[in-house]
Amino acid sequence: MTTESSQPDHDQPRHARPGANGADSPSGPHWPSGWPAGPLAAGQPDGHASSGGAGTGTATVAGPETSMIDYVGASSPHLGSGPLLGLEARNVSAWFGSNKVLDRVSLDMQPGRVTALIGPSGCGKSTFLRILNRMHEMVRGAALAGEVLLADEDIYHPSQRPADVRRRIGMVFQKPNPFPAMSIYDNVASGLKLAGIKVSNKDHVVETSLRRAGLWGEVQRRLRTPGGALSGGQQQRLCIARSLAISPSVLLMDEPCSALDPTSTRRIEETITELQNQVTIVIVTHNMQQAQRVSKYCAFFLAAEGTPGHIVESGPTEKVFDDPVDPRTADYVHGRFG
Repeated sequence: MTTESSQPDHDQPRHARPGANGADSPSGPHWPSGWPAGPLAAGQPDGHASSGGAGTGTATVAGPETSMIDYVGASSPHLGSGPLLGLEARNVSAWFGSNKVLDRVSLDMQPGRVTALIGPSGCGKSTFLRILNRMHEMVRGAALAGEVLLADEDIYHPSQRPADVRRRIGMVFQKPNPFPAMSIYDNVASGLKLAGIKVSNKDHVVETSLRRAGLWGEVQRRLRTPGGALSGGQQQRLCIARSLAISPSVLLMDEPCSALDPTSTRRIEETITELQNQVTIVIVTHNMQQAQRVSKYCAFFLAAEGTPGHIVESGPTEKVFDDPVDPRTADYVHGRFG
């Protein structure tokens, strides 16, 4: 069990995107030369980008480079090559302009495990999630300090390309965002195109991805119908399939069930459970019962008025909910505030 520390604030921002007027943010750091200013895929209705695509009818290729993914049998517990990988955040702080929103967050998100981020609105959970695949830097005036390690490599090192990072660390957003005019098949395949990935058997990748997302049985006879014609829960699973098509090491989920009905929520949770031994998952949720159902590890974020968000306590989910160290954790998970 880990609780917050009282270390002095020595962190300094080292990554930022220039403000709208072209000047650096009030925090002072410069946008590193050679970094792309734009997202991997632009045009999503919520202004976000992901390795899985966007909410418009067109797709944009990430760049001239392509890579190959070798898929093994659909029954394999881990598609792609290599062992499961985890993420580790070390002393991550974040700013929007001069406003510090996260303070020295450290969290070990172990491979093949679902880690849940819980806490009241406005405590920095979603900001932290976006830092984990370099989406925070897409916001003008945003800056951060600290490290995020994937396979012991800092994803913010100047040698790391954002597009490559987002291939390995996928994102599923709160609102389902399939390409509405694209077919179900093409929605899944678009994840490959957006990431600049070529595969030898696209049909197999599409089927395998839909199976992993728990959607194949419902759509296998209508793969050429528009993705926008699916129900909300099916659209969300389609977005999960699109992200899985590029075989990411980590899948980030930002409140993926908040806009869904109970039946669809249950199916998404079943999908998360089925995926946990295939890919490392980090999920933001305000649903305490959901955190208990799907996660093995939990981190409680909190931000007092006028102060940045931080982790109060983290540990095995059962321990955090049943025997927390900090009384604020107990108050939150038992519904006394938030």
